[in-house]
Amino acid sequence: MTSFVAYLRVSTDRQGAFGLGIEAQREAVRRYIKTVGGHLLAEHVEVETGRSATRPILLQSIAQCRREKAVLLIARLDRLARSV
Repeated sequence: MTSFVAYLRVSTDRQGAFGLGIEAQREAVRRYIKTVGGHLLAEHVEVETGRSATRPILLQSIAQCRREKAVLLIARLDRLARSV
């Protein structure tokens, strides 16, 4: 069974109004894990602009994936990088 670490990010609280909010991302992650039969080890949430080169929660998420041999899971590619 594949283990996952979820990384959820919003730039502002207003993003929730456009379907990019934390709850929408959480639901997408949940549906994917259910589909593939995986296991969620942890969920990391960050409120930070995608333009920022230093996102400490993202770095923590990646470090945990390496330690636990897990897969980093994001709801949408634009949550990981400003420009897809």
